[in-house]
Amino acid sequence: MNWNKVSFVTSFGSLSQMPPSDRIEIAFSGRSNVGKSSLINKLLGRKSLARVSSVPGKTVTINFYEVDSIYAVDLPGYGYAKTAKGLKRSWSDLIGGYLISDRELELVFQLIDIRHAPSRDDLQMIDFLIENEMPFVIVFTKADKLKPTEKRRRMEAFAQEIPHFDEITHVEFSALSGQGVSELREIIESIAEQS
Repeated sequence: MNWNKVSFVTSFGSLSQMPPSDRIEIAFSGRSNVGKSSLINKLLGRKSLARVSSVPGKTVTINFYEVDSIYAVDLPGYGYAKTAKGLKRSWSDLIGGYLISDRELELVFQLIDIRHAPSRDDLQMIDFLIENEMPFVIVFTKADKLKPTEKRRRMEAFAQEIPHFDEITHVEFSALSGQGVSELREIIESIAEQS
């Protein structure tokens, strides 16, 4: 797979705008400010392909990036408290609608900040993925922010906090150090090869 062949394709603010799926899609899901844009940029080897913001809830569209012959799909962040109720509802409709639509969605990377217990929204998303039998991998972002002892403690806590944790593939990731990039790329490459 050619990781240098990367480009932004388009954004959609509603499901009705989206053309039918014509290739494998891998989605990135997570709460606002979990580091989705930073992960996508690091993974795809670009500094500012996905717009990084310090303001939570900035991504309000579903963004498609072409990576060789597949789409990396950046879903809007969820769970930002200051978002107006109507906008929150439209985001959740957009995210949920995308996930259950008839697309070539092969995998969801579910991002969780390694420093904190999963939010209620994170757990709802994990339950949704399990119930709908959608393949997913948990990516623990900001792995460089914890000392090894704290990290071990958090991982032990995740085993209690996240249902079926021992059965879920998980990867620790740092946009700063690049930790986890090769594992995530290997996962994507193995999916691309099977298509």
